[in-house]
Amino acid sequence: MATLAPNPKVKWDEWVGDYGLIRDLIAETYPVQFHDCNERMSTPGGFYRGNSARERIWKTQSGKAEFTTPETLSATGWPDAPGRYRLITMRSNDQFNTTIYGYSDRMRGIERTRNVLLINPDEMRRANLQEGQVVSLVGDAEDGVERAVCGLKVVPFALPDSCLVAYYPEMNPLMPLSHHDGPSKTPAAKSVSVRIRASDERGDVRERREPPGHTTHLV
Repeated sequence: MATLAPNPKVKWDEWVGDYGLIRDLIAETYPVQFHDCNERMSTPGGFYRGNSARERIWKTQSGKAEFTTPETLSATGWPDAPGRYRLITMRSNDQFNTTIYGYSDRMRGIERTRNVLLINPDEMRRANLQEGQVVSLVGDAEDGVERAVCGLKVVPFALPDSCLVAYYPEMNPLMPLSHHDGPSKTPAAKSVSVRIRASDERGDVRERREPPGHTTHLV
């Protein structure tokens, strides 16, 4: 309320006082799925909103299920390269979207920190990394923009080769605005092109200058 000008159509105080009014508006906006929302809320197990695919109702021009084929074998938008990893961003079990309620990710056994980089043990050996070592991730989008997140501790974890995992939204700085799904424009946060760099004790990236045409390898 402090950031929005008064608006007679947005009855904040009334809504805060009675959430049922919000559900009435939802029912008014989406009558097919949420009609009589307040009354049906007490239904044991919840109420059925409908699922056209489950009911074999295909909302297409042909009236039939339609399938599309991918344009490429990889949806990442970039090829594999030496030293390049696919970063998968994740939430902890005590997190809702960008709201972080605690620092105990019991699903992965990570406690008291979110500044971690998960990588499988074989990749650790190939990259000459040690458990607990502090590293940085740098973006590898090849778009001329420098991106980096520093101060991440290496944690061995069961993952596919060439894949890394770290927490969202801490990894947002590594994602180019252009890296998103085509139709939905959803950020492609499950496949971000990155490289690993060693960090100093402060977590700053130790950059190396390479000769032109040189392929940079892991530090």
